[in-house]
This record gives sequence, C-alpha cells and structure tokens, in this order.
Amino acid sequence: MENFAGYLASGLIGVSLGLIGGGGSIITIPVLVYLFHIEPTLATAYSLFIVGTTSLVGGVRNVINKTVDVKSALLFSIPSTAAVYFTRHTVLPHIPDNILTISSFAVTKDTAIMVFFSIIMLAAAVRMIRDKKPDNHESSSTRHRSVMMTGLGIIVGIITGIVGAGGGFLIIPALVFMAGLPMKKAIGTSLIIIAVNSLIGFIGDMTLVKEINFQLMMLLSGLAVAGVFLGTYLTKFIQGNNLKSGFGWFALTMSVYILIKEIII
Repeated sequence: MENFAGYLASGLIGVSLGLIGGGGSIITIPVLVYLFHIEPTLATAYSLFIVGTTSLVGGVRNVINKTVDVKSALLFSIPSTAAVYFTRHTVLPHIPDNILTISSFAVTKDTAIMVFFSIIMLAAAVRMIRDKKPDNHESSSTRHRSVMMTGLGIIVGIITGIVGAGGGFLIIPALVFMAGLPMKKAIGTSLIIIAVNSLIGFIGDMTLVKEINFQLMMLLSGLAVAGVFLGTYLTKFIQGNNLKSGFGWFALTMSVYILIKEIII
C-alpha cells in the first residue's frame, strides 16, 4: 500500500512542477523517506534526479511557449549551480552523522536535513501567502536586480545541495518579487533553473553515492514526467495570483507535517 501511495505521489511531483514551477522536492523528499523508506541523505540524491528530469521536460515546453525569461534563468543558474556542486562535495560529506546529543535526545544528520528543509519551506510559504500585490511586479534598477539575483542564486544553490530540493519554493518568490516576472513566466523560468541545478548536482553525486536503485528512480521519474504534462495543461485555466496563493498554502502544509513527523512523532 505504501508503494502504491508512493507511485501516485510521484505523479503529483510532476503536476506540482508543471502547475506552480516548484514544489516537486516538497513532495519528493517525504515520498522517498516516508513511503519508500530511503534514508534522507540518499533521498536527496534521488530527489535531484527525479525533480531535475521532470523540470527539464516542463522547462522545454515553456521555452517553446515563450514563457521563460532567459536572462533571469542565467543570472540564477550560473552561481546556483556552482554553489550546488560545492555544497554536495565539500559541505555535506563533512556533516557528522550525530550532530548533537542532549541526555537521551540525539539530533542526527538525517533529522537535521529534514528539519532544515521544512523551516526553509515554511519561510517561503509565508512570504507567498502574505503577498497581496497584483501579479505584475516591477523590479528596481537592472544592476541592483542582477546583484540580488546572483546572491539569491548562491543561497538557493547551497540549500539545494544540502536538502536535495530543486529550490522552486525559493526561486518562485525571487523571480516574482525581485525580477518582476508575472507568476506564469516565473514558473517557466523556475523549471529551467531547477533542471540545471538538480541534474548537475546529481551528476556530481555519481562519484559519491553507490547505493542508488536506478530502476526505482527511473520509474518514479517517468511517473513525475507524465504528471508535468497535466500540470502544464492546468495552468491555462488558473490565474497567476491563485497559483501564488495555492503554492504558499501547499508549502505551508507540507512544512508543518515534516516538522511534526521529525520532532514530535
């Protein structure tokens, strides 16, 4: 039953990416950890491939439909990709398995990754829910925009490297609030950035991770790719502001669930 739920949820990974340009890793990490019982550090490698492959398919469709801002994608992708590779190869391997022990309570590397993931997601969710401005933000000066986008690219790359998340839940707010993109164009641009970050991160992992079940990973990726076509189709019927609010509430729900699962239960 858990595997069936996992396969169904894998389709929702693609729907999420196609519909809101992010959220794939929000589903992928819990699915891999809680339904397929893959330990979190290894699950981050699976997530990079699944989310990266699915985002690439969705991103190509958006390029064809001319809903990708190429300049924003480059400003984000170049520094972000470098940060992903550095984090996966230099930072993550040096995090100890047992980070902190207080009496009988131990904070492990796996627990820390999941809690960190949920806190970042929670912050992004609140920002998206609270924004009430119309979906036509204007960015400030071109120079200021470039500096901020590059800095955010590095931050997203570090987070992507640690938690195996494509970073859509951070990229979408950055593209909307700082690059001034309308929501639907931010979605297409986000997919390209996520694909580059995730797939390069996974390629780097190939020299570090030996226990990947490629048959399972390819199956889940195929289901997610099928879902992205449905998600992209649904964007034709949903307004940008509604997508923004829905994205926020979805991320908020998942972040609270993960925190409860890791800390309380």
